Amino acid sequence: MYESANVSDDADRTAFRRAEKKYKLYYEQDSKFSRKKKLPKPIDLSELLDFNLILQNFNEKGLLPDGIRVSKIDSSRVFCLENRPGFYFIPGALSLEEQCKWIKESLTNFPQPPNRTNHNAIYGPITDLFDSAKENKVLVQDDLTNNKWNFCEEDIAKAKHRSCKSVSTSLLLRKLRWSTLGLQFDWSKRNYDVSLPHNNIPDALCQLAKTHAAIAMPVGEEFRPEAAIVNYFGLGDTLGGHLDDMEADWSKPIVSMSLGCKAIFLLGGKSKEDPPHAMYLRSGDVVLMAGEARECYHGVPRIFTDEENAEIGALESELSHGSGHFIAEYIKTSRININIRQVF
Repeated sequence: MYESANVSDDADRTAFRRAEKKYKLYYEQDSKFSRKKKLPKPIDLSELLDFNLILQNFNEKGLLPDGIRVSKIDSSRVFCLENRPGFYFIPGALSLEEQCKWIKESLTNFPQPPNRTNHNAIYGPITDLFDSAKENKVLVQDDLTNNKWNFCEEDIAKAKHRSCKSVSTSLLLRKLRWSTLGLQFDWSKRNYDVSLPHNNIPDALCQLAKTHAAIAMPVGEEFRPEAAIVNYFGLGDTLGGHLDDMEADWSKPIVSMSLGCKAIFLLGGKSKEDPPHAMYLRSGDVVLMAGEARECYHGVPRIFTDEENAEIGALESELSHGSGHFIAEYIKTSRININIRQVF
């Protein structure tokens, strides 16, 4: 997608963009293979903050890197960056059981109407996408005049192929990029549309968000979870540097939960010219962004889907038990992020 940059190209980029480019997944050809097998280009990961290692060193030696503070809330260690007030990192905040629960919910229930997904614009509301993908069904456009789509068995879809458009549900599941819970976000207008049909965020997710958000809330106030965006990442997917600036009150935190494959997270400053902190996000980590941190650019330039770096062995094993094999196969090459917000 991108070509090699020369010095002047890099000079024209912002500090945030240079960091995105540095950590993004690029490929190189392996000349040892006759078919020129593509291999990921090696990158220097030595400057990344690894809060798992930081926590380990703190527990063993009581040492912290310069510019990082830690406090204990209940049984969790919460890390802060001195030059990014309002940012909180809680490594391993979610148990393995909780991770499995929210991965399943993100695939089976969260994309269900009236919740909207990136597929709505083309196919309209899609019910039971996950179950249909599991059963190898096909989504078929029944009537070319009114753009109505329905699920059907693969053999029936083949019979209709000449007269109807169709798409496999397994492909649609892999191309699922976002779903919205609670108040629905209108991406075209970049605001929350309270007129759109919606369900409240599930109580268990609300309670989890409130528990973690309490760390960053103004004294005497309680977090009100009113909307959430679920992001789905596959191999090569990224989330460009951006601000979450559509909520009315930036003093209230965004609660962000990481699930699945390990990722790199960039936390910049109030300008894209500010060099960002780069850090690992693992399954079960929770990040809070409140106050001044709400004004900081942030993004995800890379996820690790290879077995060596994804770090989801225990998660795969847990999901594979019982009926979770299909979910385990999905998460082997995927990352899910649930971020919960107070809108008003």
